[in-house]
Amino acid sequence: MPDLSSFPIATRWPAQHPDRIQLYSLNTPNGVKASIMLEETGLAYEPHLVDIMKNESHTPEFLSLNPNGKIPAIIDPDGPGGQPLGLFESGAILMYLADKSGKFLSADPAQRWETIQWVFFQMASIGPMFGQVGFFNKFAGKEYADRRPLERYVAESKRLLGVLDTRLDGGDWIMGDDYSIADIATLGWVNNLITFYEARDIVAYDSFRNVVAWLERGLARPAVQRGLKIPGRD
Repeated sequence: MPDLSSFPIATRWPAQHPDRIQLYSLNTPNGVKASIMLEETGLAYEPHLVDIMKNESHTPEFLSLNPNGKIPAIIDPDGPGGQPLGLFESGAILMYLADKSGKFLSADPAQRWETIQWVFFQMASIGPMFGQVGFFNKFAGKEYADRRPLERYVAESKRLLGVLDTRLDGGDWIMGDDYSIADIATLGWVNNLITFYEARDIVAYDSFRNVVAWLERGLARPAVQRGLKIPGRD
């Protein structure tokens, strides 16, 4: 049986199944990247709820695994060389799980790197910009009298949706015919933008028809539906 005692996080969130990948997360747009990927690949895992609203991601135990204090993070008890591996950053987790499972990231070097660049597009652009729209449209930022920040982030989010819409022209997925970690990285953020962030109208979402159809295809996948709820609050 794998020994996770060297990971302090396992003392706060004990493993019932230490032979499985341990997922420390919440079903936010970043968190669901890992849960969707785990559901899609069929890799055995055990989810642990880290309630960021209670600052649980800033406890000493969580910070011992991710010093940046962000979800998701994982421990793979059967990492490289058969040794346990702790990992944070959702994009890195997606790439690691793709390599481990042999799924959703092409072995062809050119296609592999093209896929990775679209993962980075989500990480560097879609996530931060959509998150700012959420803050200024729904949360504390909506009380700001100065509307310029919201207008700036809405305009940039529209531009990014346009980039994605152009990329999806003529293809079902970001990589054309192949569903990949680029889609898994991005689906939760686009879905969150128009649901939880309530920004569908202000970003003119329905005008991006390729994106609309892509999100519908993604949400129709059973693993995506499961992953969007894991781990959720009771």
